[in-house]
Amino acid sequence: MGISAAVITRVNGPVVEVRTEAGLAMLDLVQVGSQRLPGEVIALDGEHATVQVYEYTGGLKPGEDVAATGGPLAVELGPGLLGGVFDGVLRPLRSAGARIEPGSAARTLSLERGWSFHPGVEAGELLTSGAAVGTVQETAAIEHRVLVPSHVEGVLEWIAPAGEYRVSDVVGRVGGQDVSLSQRWPVRRPRPVSARLQAAEPLVTGQRVLDLLFPIARGSTAAIPGGFGTGKTVALQQIAKWCDADVIVYVGCGERGNELADVLEEFEALEDPRTGNPLLDRTVLIANTSNMPVMAREASVYTGVTVAEYYRDMGHDAVVIADSTSRWAEALRELASRTDELPAEEGYPAGLSSALADFYERAARARTLGGKIASVSILGAVSPPGGDLTEPVTSHTRRFVRSVWSLDRDLAYARHYPAVSWHDSSSRDVDQLAFWQAEHGDPDWGERRGRALRLLTDADRIDQVAQLVGADSLPVQERLTLRIARLLREGVLQQSAVLDNDQYTSPAKQRALLTLVLDVHDRMEAARGHGVADAALDALDLSAVLRARFETPPDGADQVERIGERVIGTLDALEESR
Repeated sequence: MGISAAVITRVNGPVVEVRTEAGLAMLDLVQVGSQRLPGEVIALDGEHATVQVYEYTGGLKPGEDVAATGGPLAVELGPGLLGGVFDGVLRPLRSAGARIEPGSAARTLSLERGWSFHPGVEAGELLTSGAAVGTVQETAAIEHRVLVPSHVEGVLEWIAPAGEYRVSDVVGRVGGQDVSLSQRWPVRRPRPVSARLQAAEPLVTGQRVLDLLFPIARGSTAAIPGGFGTGKTVALQQIAKWCDADVIVYVGCGERGNELADVLEEFEALEDPRTGNPLLDRTVLIANTSNMPVMAREASVYTGVTVAEYYRDMGHDAVVIADSTSRWAEALRELASRTDELPAEEGYPAGLSSALADFYERAARARTLGGKIASVSILGAVSPPGGDLTEPVTSHTRRFVRSVWSLDRDLAYARHYPAVSWHDSSSRDVDQLAFWQAEHGDPDWGERRGRALRLLTDADRIDQVAQLVGADSLPVQERLTLRIARLLREGVLQQSAVLDNDQYTSPAKQRALLTLVLDVHDRMEAARGHGVADAALDALDLSAVLRARFETPPDGADQVERIGERVIGTLDALEESR
């Protein structure tokens, strides 16, 4: 029920102008019209306010009432989020039927379902904000920790005994404040932490080109810019399936509905290697497709990050995948045009860069209020119109993310997937992660990465010459570089999203594959130095190196090493027979 009233004076698509004497504040959540459509105050000018509405506004007319709720747009957080499918303001879609009724209440969690609560503290203990009072086994994969709200601390006056409770039930009282299984949080306000820490541990994606060449740290950020057909969505889906995060929040932001339906179907069918249950058991899917209200698309990315921060505060590592931030930016552009805001580059609002910075800034590895070390990592796809990587969304995003996984149209058309360009991609987490790898038994990680990038760069330069004069006219050393670069591209960097043995690769097998290619390069150069004929080296069968990624299991580092021993043995035999 609203606590103050205003009257609609003008309707302009998803933007509604209202007249009010008092009671409205910036970012207040309001209920618009007789259908009580949810909206948010985005501008105030004396007795006039501008509201962006999160639903279809057909049928609204001047003179209808607008009721304020007295607070900002907030979502309900608690057990029951995992495995769920929600819209941009976290209303459940599974139970909505064929459509969400206009003005339907934004009730995220079921009030009927019971949860088995187990207290973890005793009455009389002094608890701080963010401390866990007990646990609920939300899914087989994730333990849900019931936390003291961030603004509450004091003596635990009462704690509920173990038993079954609903999300609205009170299970404890701290400092005179009730603690229930659920809580509400404003989506545009970052949840507080005790300290932000340096992101220094790798987030393993299982995708070789990313983990080996352009890695990302836990609590860091990455963007995947690429034109239509370059494989952004498939790459993000692969990361969502295989990365070693505890919780995945997948935000389908303005993408096609059939793509999100495929994501949901795959996540339900795919087995989580940790538990053997469906991967959806540790995934929250927020769907705001291209045919859904555009302003809810603008809110959906903040909703996704808020959910991820909630699980981070429990001590879980969460990953937010936004597909795509370009569609989100288009919602900002439409809002700006409806409110007569002065346009900047290509019609986007002048505050686009600030909005992108605010979004990616919410990624962090942090010490929570409860004292745990956890993280939120953010990965965003960028879909530049016409594949123009100089357009505003792409160029501004590059400034704020730590890793850029730029997709190359030529690689995609050559069926090289993931089509990550080694020329235009980068990672600013490399130095910290090289130090982490050295501390954990792999001091040569940085050197291998550097050698691989140099080989690829040199091969591209040589290939341009070869197209003019022919490969047979090149010096032997350059022909060897081309051959090894092909082994690197096809035997290490290419990866299939449909083959069981190639969808995911463990860090150990990744290291073994790259080491195998570099060792072959070193041994072939050594063989030339020892007098082995160039013709013999050219005739050497290296197909086993290319097959190693297919013919060994995802964690088959030992098998790859044995293949390497056989290939090196063949080179040794050549040297002995010269």
